[in-house]
Amino acid sequence: MTQQSILESDGRAIPYIEEGEGPVPLVLISGRALSGDGLAVVAHYLAEEAGFHVVRIGPRADSSGQDRATTLRERVEDAVLVIDHLGLDHTWIGGHAFGGTAARIFAAEHTDRVNGLLLLGVEDDEIPLAPAIPVLIVQATDDAVTPPATAEALHATAPERASIKIVDGADHLFPATHPIETAVIIEEYLDWD
Repeated sequence: MTQQSILESDGRAIPYIEEGEGPVPLVLISGRALSGDGLAVVAHYLAEEAGFHVVRIGPRADSSGQDRATTLRERVEDAVLVIDHLGLDHTWIGGHAFGGTAARIFAAEHTDRVNGLLLLGVEDDEIPLAPAIPVLIVQATDDAVTPPATAEALHATAPERASIKIVDGADHLFPATHPIETAVIIEEYLDWD
């Protein structure tokens, strides 16, 4: 596994992993601990094989080093801190399920810093898509947690700039069970950006 770093800021301990130095930056907000978020292989492929600069941001740790529950608001604030710390002026931002929901909020609040939005499985919520940025939705056909209908409904709100790509035969954990297929979809889409 790639080395995890901790950003200490105002009593916060925000874990993140940075891979690659390519010209396409992609920040992924993880919904769970980085060691078990299911995005490690996807991120590594995108950094090593596709030449992207990938940053994964995990939930805050408490004083004992254990992950602690964080709100969507805290996850957005943490993403801002890590992105600023790394000096990224513009980036694609995304995540899987809960992490994607945090990325949607980030994109809506920081549109001037976002090149595009990547959603891996779409949660059913009322957060509108940020205006004027491209959106890639990667959806598994057999996902019962974030079902395809939710992704299709979000896509319908901005069909001129949102695209849906399908991982056939996969369930909610598709980034972990189908990492190369997922990474190739992302690589092919973001390569045109």
